[in-house]
Amino acid sequence: MKKWIALIVLLGVLLLGYLAAGPFIAYSAIREAVQTQDTAELAEHVDFPALRGNLKLQVDDYVVRKAGADAQSSLLGAFAVRIASGLAGGMVDTMVTPAGIGALMEGRSLWHRASGGGITDNTYETAPTPDRLRDASYGFESLSRFTATIEDEDGDPVTFVLSRQGLAWRLTDIRLPLGDEPDADR
Repeated sequence: MKKWIALIVLLGVLLLGYLAAGPFIAYSAIREAVQTQDTAELAEHVDFPALRGNLKLQVDDYVVRKAGADAQSSLLGAFAVRIASGLAGGMVDTMVTPAGIGALMEGRSLWHRASGGGITDNTYETAPTPDRLRDASYGFESLSRFTATIEDEDGDPVTFVLSRQGLAWRLTDIRLPLGDEPDADR
């Protein structure tokens, strides 16, 4: 009987250890996939529908805050905000791909990658990118939410949120540095 109790306790401790180490293991796998530019491996660790939804909400909120209350109070302004939000949502759909997520996690803009930034004299080789994911600051927000924060090219914080889905951890949100305050000149 004591052996069964010890076995159950051991399994419980191992499960808790895995749950605590799980986000670090997933983040390490994501970091390795970004460094090797393995989009298939990266795609295994990203919940694309959740990520698209969260990014669309952030960008939509940013567009509305940038427009300000004056633009939203008129019919034409509200129409313009609606169009801008739709265009921004389309950009998010285009950006949330394994290649786009890889560029964000490398701390580079998608435009930098698409325009050929980092190409060396050898046409078939790209310059190595710095491993910004190595210097991330980590933290648990809850038992099922883990964050890793890095700095982008401009030194602004970009936070990657991993959420637990069963026993697996997947990237579900990227908190972009879109500015927390509306323009002061309004």
